[in-house]
Amino acid sequence: MNTIFETMKLRDHFEESARLAKDILQDASFFEAMDRGVELLVNCLKGGHKIMSCGNGGSMCDAMHFAEELSGRYRDDRDPIAAMSLSDASVISCIGNDYGFDRVFARQIEALGNPGDVLLAISTSGQSANVLEAARAARERGIHVLALTGKDGGALAPLADVEVRVPWSGYADRIQEMHIKCIHAWIDAIEQAH
Repeated sequence: MNTIFETMKLRDHFEESARLAKDILQDASFFEAMDRGVELLVNCLKGGHKIMSCGNGGSMCDAMHFAEELSGRYRDDRDPIAAMSLSDASVISCIGNDYGFDRVFARQIEALGNPGDVLLAISTSGQSANVLEAARAARERGIHVLALTGKDGGALAPLADVEVRVPWSGYADRIQEMHIKCIHAWIDAIEQAH
C-alpha cells in the first residue's frame, strides 16, 4: 500500500524528467548536434558501412537496443540495416581476462571495424575507460565516433566527431532517459532515409 509520501516521491521522478525534457526542447545546440549525428549515421550506411555501439550497464542495454532495432526493425518492415552492439558476454569476458576490462570494446573494434564505419559510444559521464579506449581505437582506424554523453561530456567529448550531451549533472538515470529518446529519434530518421 502506497502512502502519500511514497506517491509524491514517485511523482517527483516524472516531474524531474519532464523538466529536463522541456529544457532540452529549448536547446537549439542540442538539436543541431542531433542533426549532425543522424547525418553521420545515414551517410555511413549509404556508403555501405556499418554502425557499432558500446556502453556499460544501462548504456550497454541502450547500445544493444539501438543495434537490434536497426538490424531487426523499429516501426515498419524494411531491409535490415548493418548495426551491431559490442556486447557479446563471452567476447567481453575473454578480452577482459586476457587484456583487461579497459580493452573489451577497443579490441572488438580492432577486429571488426573498417574506415567509414561509425561507433556510437555511450557514457553518461563521458569517463568510462573502456568506452574511451573504444573511441581512440575507432579514430585510429578512420571510424567516426558519435558520442552520447551527459554532465560535462568528460574525456569522451573531444574524441567524438559529433557529441550529443544531455545537460544534466545529477543522477545518471535522467541522462539515460534522454539517451534512449535520442536513440529512438535517430532510428526513426535512419528508417525514413533507408
